[in-house]
Amino acid sequence: MRGYSDVTVGQPVPPVEFTPDAVGLLRFGAVTRNTHRIHYDTAFARSEGLADPVVMAQLHGCLFHRAAAALAGETGRVREVAWQNRAPAHPGDRLVVTGTVREIDPARGEVTLDLVERCAAPDGEDLGIICCRGHAVVVLA
Repeated sequence: MRGYSDVTVGQPVPPVEFTPDAVGLLRFGAVTRNTHRIHYDTAFARSEGLADPVVMAQLHGCLFHRAAAALAGETGRVREVAWQNRAPAHPGDRLVVTGTVREIDPARGEVTLDLVERCAAPDGEDLGIICCRGHAVVVLA
């Protein structure tokens, strides 16, 4: 069980890594009913001025949720996730969500996290591209 005494301001959030591929994006789009062709059709994405198909915003949000849920543990819960997309991510990009604990409020039962998602090369090298910034609020037991 994770409680407030197990968390400190400035503590890192366990990183979440994910590398989407074209088939995964197509399937994620089907499940979320996001049928926009920029997410799975290379020729169409390029006709719209993009280098390749792009990862959908909802998938970035899911990765932020995973990071928050990892910190919350089995007995906690994620109450809120918010993010802003800053740069596109494409199939094959390695996405890495990291963050820190910004605030602990036991009176409200909340821990607020600052989160960021970066693009990394397949070998792990940080490419310096920030895809998303945001925050999450978790409630601990």
